[in-house]
Amino acid sequence: MFKTVLFPIDQTRESRQAAEVVANVVKTYSSRLIILSVVEIPEEGESTNPEMTSAAAIAKLLEDAKTLFQSEGINSETIERQGKPAFTICDVADEIEADLIIMGCRGIGLTEEGVTDSVSNRVINLSPCPVLVVP
Repeated sequence: MFKTVLFPIDQTRESRQAAEVVANVVKTYSSRLIILSVVEIPEEGESTNPEMTSAAAIAKLLEDAKTLFQSEGINSETIERQGKPAFTICDVADEIEADLIIMGCRGIGLTEEGVTDSVSNRVINLSPCPVLVVP
């Protein structure tokens, strides 16, 4: 049913918590797991968090995630991209023909003010496949 699962990650607690659900789904369906990290390119005048954009930090994040899944007996592939997170996640899902996207959620999209800023809300609306959001 879910041959290919896309797991977009960042350095949030919510991403780490979603990893358990990802492991369960991937094991249950013997899925191919793709771990994605999107480095957001700031628009002119926006400040960035150097921790979130450092190539070394992203490489470590992806390697740590891969190691975590390996310890569960799950092989995974990693992809690093630059761009707007929601659009990039959906583009990659389309490219790899993902059957499911599993992602963590900070909950900011649950308020009216946060709806337009929520990456998970945008992914739900743009995704070429089902999206499982782990609160």
